[in-house]
Amino acid sequence: MSSTNFAIRMITVDCEDPARLAAFWSQATGCPVAADYGDFVMVGSVPALGFQRVSDVTPGKNRIHFDGGGEDREALVRRLRDLGATEHETRNVPGLTWTTMTDPEGNYFCVGNPEG
Repeated sequence: MSSTNFAIRMITVDCEDPARLAAFWSQATGCPVAADYGDFVMVGSVPALGFQRVSDVTPGKNRIHFDGGGEDREALVRRLRDLGATEHETRNVPGLTWTTMTDPEGNYFCVGNPEG
């Protein structure tokens, strides 16, 4: 990698309750909470996930979202729902099925898996 390439080391999400969201994403990813500074909490995933308290969370749909998945999309969706996520809809195109969800603060993410 060139020294002028931009390497993503952390994705930070503005939120109202950093500890709550970090706990959700820690459980969802199986990665530990790596640091808790009160108004900023990090999950030790790669890249790291940061949750930063802000006084005015942007309303509406987030412009960037996480895409993830696993071997059994339906079981994963159920597990994430049990952790506090909200399931919205399942879509598919040839070769891919995904479910749109939101985390406990309403941030969208997708759970998908290739077919076949």
